[in-house]
Amino acid sequence: MAIDWYKEFVDMNYEPAKDELICLFYFEPAAGISGKEAVGRIASESSTGTWTTLHTMPPRMKALQATAFNIEGNVVKIAYPLDLWEEGNAVQLMSGIAGNIFGMKAVKNLRLIDVALPPAYVKHYKGPHFGNAGIRKMMKIAKRPLTGAVPKPKIGFTAKEHAEVGYETWMGGFDFVKDDENLTSVSFNRFNDRVKFMTKLRDKAEKETGEVKSAFLNITADVETMKKRADLLAANGWNYCMIDVVVAGTASVMTMRDYCSDLGLAIHAHRAMHSAFSRNRKHGVTMQFLAKMMRLIGVSQIHTGTAVGKLTGSRKESVALANLLREKKTEAIDGMLLKQDWGKIKSAFPVSSGGLHPGLVPEVLDIYGTEMVLLVSGGIHGHPNGTRAGAKATMQAIDAWEEGVTLEEKAKKAKELKEALGKWGHYKPV
Repeated sequence: MAIDWYKEFVDMNYEPAKDELICLFYFEPAAGISGKEAVGRIASESSTGTWTTLHTMPPRMKALQATAFNIEGNVVKIAYPLDLWEEGNAVQLMSGIAGNIFGMKAVKNLRLIDVALPPAYVKHYKGPHFGNAGIRKMMKIAKRPLTGAVPKPKIGFTAKEHAEVGYETWMGGFDFVKDDENLTSVSFNRFNDRVKFMTKLRDKAEKETGEVKSAFLNITADVETMKKRADLLAANGWNYCMIDVVVAGTASVMTMRDYCSDLGLAIHAHRAMHSAFSRNRKHGVTMQFLAKMMRLIGVSQIHTGTAVGKLTGSRKESVALANLLREKKTEAIDGMLLKQDWGKIKSAFPVSSGGLHPGLVPEVLDIYGTEMVLLVSGGIHGHPNGTRAGAKATMQAIDAWEEGVTLEEKAKKAKELKEALGKWGHYKPV
């Protein structure tokens, strides 16, 4: 007599209904476990199953169980009935498809690659408040990439020093000054003080340049503290805040999306800690899944890597992430993305950052195009003539790409770019 029922969660002839969620997993069975049994266990544990057959079970349970229906090598597709999921509750979805299944002994490795969300599920979410067109209108930037920089070192400046570096960044032509992930409200740089100094110098930079200037100020903390910090930003005329979305958690981001929207604040999502579960190619969850969930619950932009800078991530991954955030309908990419119709959900910006300098700008723009946020930090502050010159050099590199000329050609009449190339050339940091 069989004591388990994992095989009932596998049907290679199954045709998923239009309103079912489809998950794409990479899996490796543990020793002594067949591939079919392993995927049955994944489907079982993430839906209505348990380790043994049960004495009694309501008939409706059959219609609620997940079904593994397509296995190609070590990649499986599993369909989940819509009724398994609470409407508009991304936290509950994560608990199911990205929860207990990662701890099962029956799988040596398990990686959630992507999930295709049907319109019947997506319709319960609000997505980004502004969309990319709304952000461009807010910043008065029609076509070029949005630009920003973190004062470097990322932590250590006083609030006043931080704002002064920010001012130089703005005066070099950049749109945004960004806090980094570990700068919140520390003893030598309190959040309230940073807002005060940044506001004063933002107003000064806007008056002197005639351009809109803004910042991604890091409000990350418990939810009640984040609300107070968001209130302070709105009271001082800011249009953005920043949240470390992974460490803050899906639930808090969902709460803050609505709170910030009411204040007119867009959310810049920093992905700090994502590599703890996304870097291993065989286990955990992918960055594209994280990006998809963040667009769904409503951030305006999220870091997606550079492919040419200091952080991990390939060109193919960067393009896939960018398309996932920007397009109304995401096309499938074999082994990486499932087809996704976003319905009424607005677009979000991919953010390219990590080890960039003017000499790498054309390569980044070749990957992303102009519909992105370009963060160049050490690559402006390390310029031989300082932050303002470094920002100018980056803007000159963007101009060169848009004009279709090489950086070397552009540098003949752009001294800041020439000086940047003299220091870094096309060096790719590791």
